[in-house]
Amino acid sequence: MAGRHGLLRARREYPRAVCQAYDLAMDSLNSSMGGAQKPAAGAETHSESDWALPESMTGRASPARAATGDKPVFAYIASLPQPQRGIAEAVDALAAKTLPNLQRSVKWGMAYYGVGDGWCFSSGGFAGHVKLMFINGAALDPVPPVSPVGMGKSTRGVELQSVDDIDEDQVAAWMTQVASVPGIGGKKR
Repeated sequence: MAGRHGLLRARREYPRAVCQAYDLAMDSLNSSMGGAQKPAAGAETHSESDWALPESMTGRASPARAATGDKPVFAYIASLPQPQRGIAEAVDALAAKTLPNLQRSVKWGMAYYGVGDGWCFSSGGFAGHVKLMFINGAALDPVPPVSPVGMGKSTRGVELQSVDDIDEDQVAAWMTQVASVPGIGGKKR
């Protein structure tokens, strides 16, 4: 079943009732926020690559479904257009190299990364760049320069327009620092 939600392969991991409940909740939320409506039965549907990247974080970053694990994140990254795909692949590879026991998830239409309990940072494709955002990033040294809208008061990060913009040493240092403190959605360490 292809559709506006994209990455529906991840749906196979969840019982049908859970997926239907999620669809109803998202349709209700989208309707109340003036978002896109679910197409009527028999209406033309679009592939994952038909969606446009948003300019900034004003809701979901993509139609990617929330799902935990490597496969949904790899599918999300593969759905991005170039150059965002190459940037996201480089960030993902750096995270895997830097953090042992890395966990991945798709949340709010972006890739989230964590170790142990909770999520530490996210990477999402936007028009013209990839946002790499560190939860509790205001506590990092040095503090990353970007304060994103709608992602929390302490979130900080960088906007990467090309793979060459990735300062591997600095980003790896930030990943290591942020992974050493409690992330969101986990137990206090």
